[in-house]
Amino acid sequence: MKNNNWIKIVISVVICLLIGFLSSIPTRESILNWYPTLNKPFFNPPNWIFAPVWTILYIMMGISLGIVWSKHTKENAITKNAIWLFVFQLLLNALWSLLFFGMKNPFLAFIEIILLWLVIFETIKTFKKVDSVAWKLLVLYLAWVSFATILNGSIWYLNR
Repeated sequence: MKNNNWIKIVISVVICLLIGFLSSIPTRESILNWYPTLNKPFFNPPNWIFAPVWTILYIMMGISLGIVWSKHTKENAITKNAIWLFVFQLLLNALWSLLFFGMKNPFLAFIEIILLWLVIFETIKTFKKVDSVAWKLLVLYLAWVSFATILNGSIWYLNR
C-alpha cells in the first residue's frame, strides 16, 4: 500500500475518533445523572463496556473509510457516493448522542437510530462495490447499532 494511502487511513481514523469524542461530551454528564434513573431492560450492558466498544468501532470505521478514500478518483462516482454516505452516517451517529443523552429524548433518538441503521446498511452495500475489506470492517458496527437500536427502543418503551 502506498504511503499516501496510509495517510488517508490515519486521517480517517482520527476523524472518526474525533467525532466519537465530541459526540461523547453530552453523554458524560447524563451517564452519571440522568441515565441511572431510567428503567432499562435486562440485557442492558454495564456502562464501562461502551467506551472500549465504540473506540474499536470508530477505528474500524476509519480504516474502512480510508481504504475507500484511497481508491477514490474524480471520475469514480461510486467511491464519491460511498464517501458521502459514510459522512452522512457518521453525522447521524453523532446526532444520536445529542438526542438521547443531550436532549434526554429516547423516543427521538430511537427514530433517528433507525435512520442511522438504514444509512449504515446502504454504506456497507456501497463500500462492497469498492473494496472487499472496507465493507467487512463495517459489519460489526452495523451489528452493534442493531443491538443499540433494540436497547434504545426498549429504554424508550420502559420509560414512556
